[in-house]
Amino acid sequence: MAEEAPVVIHAVSSDGGRVVTVRGERVGVAYHLLDVLEFLRRAGLPETDTVVDDPELIEWRGGGPDVWSDRPQRHDR
Repeated sequence: MAEEAPVVIHAVSSDGGRVVTVRGERVGVAYHLLDVLEFLRRAGLPETDTVVDDPELIEWRGGGPDVWSDRPQRHDR
């Protein structure tokens, strides 16, 4: 039986973000690929852009690394 990937990127939500879980714990919401790489770095996992296609590390649900919201993001200052 294959092991599950330690990182799961969930489908895009209504606010345009994708929940990210690492080893079953929610670590945040990503709005683009750079957010995912930052969550990997914080978790001590490989953070290069080549790992996003590694199914042993990341399970993408509701679309792969090229699926993000088209809605503009609001950034509070």
